[in-house]
Amino acid sequence: MRTGRPPGPGPPPGPNHGGRRPEQPAHPGLWRWRRNPLRRREDIIEAWVILIVWIVVAVGGVFAGALAAGATEDTLSRQRTERHHATAVLTEDAPWNAALAGQDGQRVRATVEWTGPDGDRHTGRTFVEPGHHAGYQVKVWTDQHGRLTAAPPSQAQVTLQSVLLGGSATVVFSGLTYVTGRGVRLGIDRHRAARWDKEWEAVEPRWGHRMG
Repeated sequence: MRTGRPPGPGPPPGPNHGGRRPEQPAHPGLWRWRRNPLRRREDIIEAWVILIVWIVVAVGGVFAGALAAGATEDTLSRQRTERHHATAVLTEDAPWNAALAGQDGQRVRATVEWTGPDGDRHTGRTFVEPGHHAGYQVKVWTDQHGRLTAAPPSQAQVTLQSVLLGGSATVVFSGLTYVTGRGVRLGIDRHRAARWDKEWEAVEPRWGHRMG
């Protein structure tokens, strides 16, 4: 015959008693969409504001970026088609600067003359290599009107600038949308706090009387 203390009661059933998994709490960020006695009209409005902001950021940001990238690519591509090489002739000796001698890529300004697409003669100043004499031929870039202009961007530069400006437009648009939505939510918070204060002013005297 066994003696000793009788076995005590087992441990209380825990949350997993019976093999059932505990109920998972709902996502805290979705509480505004769930019915509960504490939810106010301001909470519903705020939920819609948050949803609209995210939709505008997702859709409008992509659209703004694509629009900016497309406009940039069109502008730069048009420059590539409208700018042309032309042969110009120095009308004066190019200045010789001893400080620039032997340094690749260094140029000086000099007056040149060239013929435009319309056959008219044009005169202007552009950058040329130093030390050349009058009558030396140089290559210049002109626009569709025959005026001197900068070299057009390469295709790689067109792509890079389109991507950069498109991304910048997306960031700026999304940032402005978020700031606007945040301002609306702050206004909702102030209105909600004012309603809580007004309701508490009506309830507080009765609570104070019960506790007293």
